[in-house]
Amino acid sequence: MLSDVLQRNRDWSARRQAKEPDYFTRLAAQQAPEFFWIGCSDSRVPANVVAGLDPGEVFVHRNVANIVHSSDMNLLSALEFAVEVLAVREIIVCGHYGCGGVKAATEGLPQGLTDHWLEPIRRLARAYAVDLGREPDMEGRSDRLAEFNVVEGVRRVGETPILHRAWARGANCRVHGLIYGLKDGLLRDLDCSIGPGHFNEEGAQ
Repeated sequence: MLSDVLQRNRDWSARRQAKEPDYFTRLAAQQAPEFFWIGCSDSRVPANVVAGLDPGEVFVHRNVANIVHSSDMNLLSALEFAVEVLAVREIIVCGHYGCGGVKAATEGLPQGLTDHWLEPIRRLARAYAVDLGREPDMEGRSDRLAEFNVVEGVRRVGETPILHRAWARGANCRVHGLIYGLKDGLLRDLDCSIGPGHFNEEGAQ
């Protein structure tokens, strides 16, 4: 299996260099992405591929169910690096329909450490129980909850001191919420974007 991966890598590298001889030299010289992507670890939702972006164009953090934990040092350090060092202009929180993490959070089955990780989704399920109850089936409820999880993630990113410091110094950095459809390969805007001045306009959230 590993030998297959290495061979695929050599083939990809050769094709890339044949198409664009200075590609790797240019990438090695500088990293200057415009996007920071917070996505799900699901193997079917690779950021570069679904967004149609090349390596070097998006800085990525992924975890189970794309949850934004305020105590997740991995996510926060990546966010800080993206905003403070790379000066990204667009932050994207991206979930997806058919998310196994969202489904696991609502099944009530023991998941070990995952139970602790998914707790924010269970909290959302309780908070939006009425809205979720309007969905016709379990798949619909799970997908709607995946949307709520993205919207919550956008809000929580916007509440971080990292973003507040960036906005205070005049950085024009915005946070967006997208959801990806496994069945059609399309990204959908959940219309929950926030940017400089958002919390002043909307009040404390």
